[in-house]
Amino acid sequence: MSFSQELRRKADHLFDACYEHPFVQGIGKGQLEKDQLIHYVKQDYEYLNAMIQARALGLAKCQTREDMEMFHTSIGFILNSEIHPHHNMCEQAGVTYEELQGYRLAPIAQHYAKHMLHAAYEGTLGDIIAATLPCPWVYLDCGERLIKDYNPEPSHPYYDWISFYGSQEEPRMNVYLDKLDQLAEKATAEEKQRWEDHFLEGCQLEYMFFDMAYQAADWPLAFTEESTSR
Repeated sequence: MSFSQELRRKADHLFDACYEHPFVQGIGKGQLEKDQLIHYVKQDYEYLNAMIQARALGLAKCQTREDMEMFHTSIGFILNSEIHPHHNMCEQAGVTYEELQGYRLAPIAQHYAKHMLHAAYEGTLGDIIAATLPCPWVYLDCGERLIKDYNPEPSHPYYDWISFYGSQEEPRMNVYLDKLDQLAEKATAEEKQRWEDHFLEGCQLEYMFFDMAYQAADWPLAFTEESTSR
């Protein structure tokens, strides 16, 4: 069993919990509230900015052009393609994508962003890949299972979101899995344990992110007196 396969095995229960979360099931059933959609897009937009920064730090630490291309391609994908599922949710919420940009990260989203960025600043390529891997892997799993369980038609309110993540002819993260397995072959036991910790914590945070969106959870108090009067 490869290192990445072992990570996935150890995270099986976390992947199941993410899929079974009422936010993800709400996508499948087409039953999410406007405030849930808005909070999700606000937070995911800023979270993905942190993902771009983490992968940009990975690119800066690469020694080969092949590895540079891996990070470069995924950064471009987030910037230019991952806006489509956001637009799908904005349409269902009746708001524009531009309205939901530039907001403060809520506690859970902020913790997740700092988790990735700390690994990226302080760690190696293995740390960066392990810390940023849960997001694409959990979303691929959720998308594939939503397609299998709900078989959405194009008229489904979240058809674009589900198909974007679940209908990947070649999983976009595979290049990262291959690289992580390659790095693990020469890594120490300490390094591999650190990568496993990054990955499993990220999977926990994926579940917490869905829960944050479902609860529309934010900071409990306004940051300034001025903001309380708005």
